[in-house]
Amino acid sequence: MIITAIANQKGGVGKTTTAINLATAFAASGWRTLLIDLDPQGNASTGLGIERDNRENSSFELLLDDVALADCSRPTSIPLLDIVPATVDLSGAEIELVGAIDRTQRLRRALDGAADYDIAFIDCPPSLGLLTLNGLAAADKLLVPLQCEFFALEGLSQLLQTVEQVQQRFNERLGIVGITLTMFDRRNRLTDQVAEDVREVLGDLVFDTVVPRNVRLSEAPSHGVPALVYDHNCAGSRAYMELARELIDRLPKRRKAA
Repeated sequence: MIITAIANQKGGVGKTTTAINLATAFAASGWRTLLIDLDPQGNASTGLGIERDNRENSSFELLLDDVALADCSRPTSIPLLDIVPATVDLSGAEIELVGAIDRTQRLRRALDGAADYDIAFIDCPPSLGLLTLNGLAAADKLLVPLQCEFFALEGLSQLLQTVEQVQQRFNERLGIVGITLTMFDRRNRLTDQVAEDVREVLGDLVFDTVVPRNVRLSEAPSHGVPALVYDHNCAGSRAYMELARELIDRLPKRRKAA
């Protein structure tokens, strides 16, 4: 199983939208896919139609109560896509993890030996706390959604420093698989300038595909389905399908499910 964390400590960059729609695109491509909602807000769970009163054995229990992955994951309406949902209890996990000896390795331990999936995506919270560190310590790859605005660039350098520290202390195999530009608006000259600056500094790390600002991407979560299901022909859905193709090309080859 390839484990890919989707993280950016800045909120509002399209992180959860990216997690939901990439997971859906991979499942549609025949990959047995798991999405782990590690954000206490639980937006990825809501966006895949998991009701809040139907989240027994969530990512909280996976991390803190040693409940097996098989007992925490559940199917979604998307064939080949399962999710480990999040509940508000996860907001207290940071405090409970502080005193744990293996506080950064809980998720990695929970996922060790999992063979039911080809790929797992981890939707990390918009912070660099212990939940995100657990996601990075468990992951093989990191995908960074980056909103095309000036302040997003400022936070990127801090995230890259954190990745380097995680590689040195907790997870030497962690690598950045790519940076995806989100909320791209060609009508805004600043958007083009930010995209140019990011590509100039980070080169091939930046995916060719950019995700545009798109109202259908915003509407889909309120219906409990990914944008790829809500409107697969909208510009946002087409962008995520193309991004999934790019990401597949950057990952180790895996046999797809029959």
